[in-house]
Amino acid sequence: MTVEYIRYRIAAEQQPAFVQAIKSACQLLASSPDCLSYQLGHCDEDSTLFIWRIEWTSVEQHLNGFRKSPEFGAFFQLVKPFYSGIQEMNHYSVLV
Repeated sequence: MTVEYIRYRIAAEQQPAFVQAIKSACQLLASSPDCLSYQLGHCDEDSTLFIWRIEWTSVEQHLNGFRKSPEFGAFFQLVKPFYSGIQEMNHYSVLV
């Protein structure tokens, strides 16, 4: 299993649209056999920070499965307006 963390900084006025876009994108993730789970967290100390945690079966399945699926085009269109807010986007192997 691989966990992808996407850390965003989103201005207050963009947050409602951002959260709605992520909710819609999560519906597409839910239909993918490559995605095991997901969650969006909002920072308590800094209201502009969000972390989207996505569990994938593997990096390979994420990159060569989901990203090459028909659903990815719709997914990308939902999240694309918020790309400039990305602070980190990395895959992590689970050790413990």
